[in-house]
Amino acid sequence: MEIEIEVISNETIKPSSPTPESLRKYQLSFLDQIAPPTFMPLVYFYPADAKFSNPEKSNHLKKSLSQVLSRFYPLAGRLIDDLYVDCNNEGAPYVEAVANCSLSQVVTNPIPKNMNKFLPYKVDEVQNLGMAVQVTYFQCGGTAVGLLISHKIADALSFFLVANTWAAIARNGNYDDVPGPKFEGAKIFPPRDAAGFKPSTGIVKEELVTKIFTFPASRISALQERYSGGAAELPQRRPSRVEALSAFLWTRFISATQMKADPNKIYTVLHAVNLRTRLDPPLSEYHFGNISRLAIAMPSVGVDGGSELLQKVREAIRAVDGEYVAQLRQGDKHLNFLKERMAQANKGELVTFNFTSLCRFPLYEADFGWGKPVWAGSAGLVYKNLVTFIDTATGNGIEAWINLRKEDMEKFEADLELQEFLSKPNKMFEFVF
Repeated sequence: MEIEIEVISNETIKPSSPTPESLRKYQLSFLDQIAPPTFMPLVYFYPADAKFSNPEKSNHLKKSLSQVLSRFYPLAGRLIDDLYVDCNNEGAPYVEAVANCSLSQVVTNPIPKNMNKFLPYKVDEVQNLGMAVQVTYFQCGGTAVGLLISHKIADALSFFLVANTWAAIARNGNYDDVPGPKFEGAKIFPPRDAAGFKPSTGIVKEELVTKIFTFPASRISALQERYSGGAAELPQRRPSRVEALSAFLWTRFISATQMKADPNKIYTVLHAVNLRTRLDPPLSEYHFGNISRLAIAMPSVGVDGGSELLQKVREAIRAVDGEYVAQLRQGDKHLNFLKERMAQANKGELVTFNFTSLCRFPLYEADFGWGKPVWAGSAGLVYKNLVTFIDTATGNGIEAWINLRKEDMEKFEADLELQEFLSKPNKMFEFVF
């Protein structure tokens, strides 16, 4: 059955108290400037709650959103180039819609491209907005809350800070017990003249396919075991779930697509790394903005069973240390490196595989007053060779949201060794409503 969404209202929610004139210009940091011009998407799904009618939910969400926007005031402003946010209280677009199906039809075996229907904009239609929301009501009484936040203003940790603060206000009526965000990004990573660098490098319009591959805890454990003693030079520390899965997926991608090493190409595997804990002194999770970067490993192609990659990823992440952060704060050297990479990408010399992990993030904490979500999901994205890891709603499994070109996906999902490690059948879990 084709899932159809009909928009029933469209408005803009303004902050509950206007941003003071002294805070009107919110300076982007260097890391904000070089962040991609896309939205970060997440959709939370909630079962029916007889205590709340849809109009009550709507008023509840709008009122609490306006309070969130006064606290996270840059999200209610408008982005001016890659320079600053004009905190002009314009507010956040807020869409309400109805679906022609029940909640269980969407979440029992979710299709990523359908997830985009629960969002108010395409993820690359960021325009100059900071944030946008779509609330969708299902025929069964369930609700989806789709949230988009501009990556130019925030990273994943800041995304969850906003979402969970919003939920706390909706649930408790105030945010007295939630520490306020710290807007110090531009002080820590001063802005630069980034002329000549295009943050949109890598966004592709070619046909991409996103699929969810679910790995149960037992199979992830088997992979951790596989890579524990794989190479004599590997430190004896057991690989983390994300390390083991990354190594495995990279090898399956190389094998399935029959990629051969090309001396004219540079092969890189990227992992997103939170920098807050790597500064001296460390920053808190309440520091808002883009305070993360990519650790870059350069594995061999075609000769590795995954152990070499795992070792190189570890080394790359370890290299994101105090010295790395100090260079980043000066900016120019990193900017030159990015421009060089951009030129290589534009010439087709760069083959990248990106991993980002939302595992252990507070994904299932967003309770707006009608319980925690039964499931939360991402959407189809605009980067190829991108893997997002998300904890399953129950147990210690991991969903890998994998974005590949159509022809690569057909080969990849047919890989027999990959199939052995997936949940059977490869679907979420049956919901009981």
